[in-house]
Amino acid sequence: MRNLIAFFKRFQIFLVFVFLQVVALSAYVQYSDFARLQVFSSASMINGRIYTVRNSVTKHFNLEGTNRKLEWENARLRAKLKDSNYKIDRELVQIEDTSYHQQYLYLAATVINNTYDKRNNYMTIDIGKNHGIKKGWGVISSKGVVGIVHLVGESYAVVKTILSKNINVDVSMRDGGAFGLLKWDAINSKICQVSGISNDITIKKFTKVVTRGGSGIFPRGIPVGVITKRKSIEGKPLWDLQVRIAEDFRTIQHVYVIQNVMLDELRELEGKIPPDKEEEDL
Repeated sequence: MRNLIAFFKRFQIFLVFVFLQVVALSAYVQYSDFARLQVFSSASMINGRIYTVRNSVTKHFNLEGTNRKLEWENARLRAKLKDSNYKIDRELVQIEDTSYHQQYLYLAATVINNTYDKRNNYMTIDIGKNHGIKKGWGVISSKGVVGIVHLVGESYAVVKTILSKNINVDVSMRDGGAFGLLKWDAINSKICQVSGISNDITIKKFTKVVTRGGSGIFPRGIPVGVITKRKSIEGKPLWDLQVRIAEDFRTIQHVYVIQNVMLDELRELEGKIPPDKEEEDL
């Protein structure tokens, strides 16, 4: 109590000054329309900034949940695309486009670890057997092809990306339809190669490369990249094509795992194809 009294005695002049200033300002604001308007405008601006900051903080902490909802919504919409469905009745041209059965399903996942600078590169995603994932399923992102599921645990899976040796994704030129295999020479994480296309087929620079869909792992038409360089292979009637891939594996965060519900049927049927006699003789 003594300290409080001593404080008031020590600063009594300053406290009286502050009190009189408050009284004067209050009277000024109360009887002056201009001053009152300025005070209210300033208060509104300060409150607006406070609410903006609070909203930004709230959105930040809710961002993960919001992103997950958007991923599942994107997966649901992807499953409705025509390339994700199988047309049942193909006999008549006038058959309506609604005559489709679901062929591809999509499951959203988050990348929790990945590499891009090794000879064979892998990424770990946060879904596994508990979510129905199986080895051999395709993986894409919102930008394009990513890889193929290589190992599956209960809650996680490991994906072998296209930045690997002999992953051999079947691709085609969007214009013209020429097809080959996507490979990677381990030099540049943004550049892959397409092999197996005859050099008597016209391939233009900047031609878009997409999945062919022949293996059943990926739907037809998923973006892969664009042709940035082409030259004939010396001594062979083939193109050496360089593709700038659509996905940047240095920053990838979210992917979709693809299930082809008809894949087992496709592989069983193709497994019944008899071997070539010439191959048997070798």
